[in-house]
Amino acid sequence: MTIILFWTFIGLILYSYFGYTLILWIISILKKAIRSFNPTNNSIDKPYITIVVAAFNEENNIAEKIENTLQQDYPQDRIVKIWVNDSSTDRTMEILSSYSNITLLNQPERKGKMAAINLAMKHVKTPITIFSDANAMLSKNAISKLVEPFANPKVGCVAGEKRIHLQWVENAAATGEGFYWKYESLIKKLESNCGSTLSATGELYAIRTEIFKEVENDTILDDFAVSTLAIKNKYQIKYVSEANACERASANIIEEKKRKVRIAAGSFQVLFRNLELINPFKHLSFSLKFFSHKLLRWFVLPLSIFIIPLLNLIILFNSSEPIYIVTMVLQFIMLMSIIAGWLLKDKNITLKGLFIPFYLFMMNISIIQGFIRFIKGKQNVRWDKSVRQT
Repeated sequence: MTIILFWTFIGLILYSYFGYTLILWIISILKKAIRSFNPTNNSIDKPYITIVVAAFNEENNIAEKIENTLQQDYPQDRIVKIWVNDSSTDRTMEILSSYSNITLLNQPERKGKMAAINLAMKHVKTPITIFSDANAMLSKNAISKLVEPFANPKVGCVAGEKRIHLQWVENAAATGEGFYWKYESLIKKLESNCGSTLSATGELYAIRTEIFKEVENDTILDDFAVSTLAIKNKYQIKYVSEANACERASANIIEEKKRKVRIAAGSFQVLFRNLELINPFKHLSFSLKFFSHKLLRWFVLPLSIFIIPLLNLIILFNSSEPIYIVTMVLQFIMLMSIIAGWLLKDKNITLKGLFIPFYLFMMNISIIQGFIRFIKGKQNVRWDKSVRQT
């Protein structure tokens, strides 16, 4: 029984990180071949769109963000800009008030990003709404590329790609975050090619305005909650890597871990409020992808960090088979890599791969902490932003 459990956990890890990606890649190739025989017209007129930005203490990013929006290759006369000031304590309100080309809404009491989005959506009149963060700078063609998939009436949400601005020499937080998002982007792209990806990230995504309905103000992850409204309404979520939003990495591993714990707590909150999403009788394809991409990583992989070494030791006490000696040695090497990454976490080095085992370990520990925080209800929706690199 111990051996079965050991290899089951090993198999689930390999499936979640590699097997699932391989299956998506194969299906993606097959679907692409089929589509080549049945080309579709993806052209769409340039509809009016609204870009919504919720801001809390963003005085240092406002000018650059507004200029970034003005540089889009989308017709400017078809872009409506709504900013929501979430009771900032710096000059955010003052600076935003000086712009005449935006609609400024103010929350006199700080309620968090989801409440700001709920407020903004009451003023949206365009068929498509785009959400973005104040510190996320968009590629010049971001809006155009986000709008294109809506030519397909089955598409209800389009997710852009999050990119991390990296230097040649980086610390553990920047290296790990950059690696993680490249890997996540690949999976999201393959999922999208196979029908629909699972969710969007708050830096950049768009929805059909008609599918929006007010979400609970205490929602921690607005992007997860809003984007999955598309799935609930039988629409697809497409992923467009050409539409990207770039932001600075977390300043250090402590700031990155703080962010990861919050994301984990918010993910569990949205999941348990929307259990219908993992009901295969309602959403077969989505639930299978969600199990492979999310549930395994949230509930199985974090426990594997502790369970696999324990099972390996129990097996070695009762068996001298070489394979279990090899697996224990490999785990020891991984442990040494994690320790090395921890010791060098604040150093800027060129050997970026050294930080990856430590980052993955930190991420899984954060999931456990996030789950505990969710159970205790201690994650505050009014998020104190992580400090970013300058």
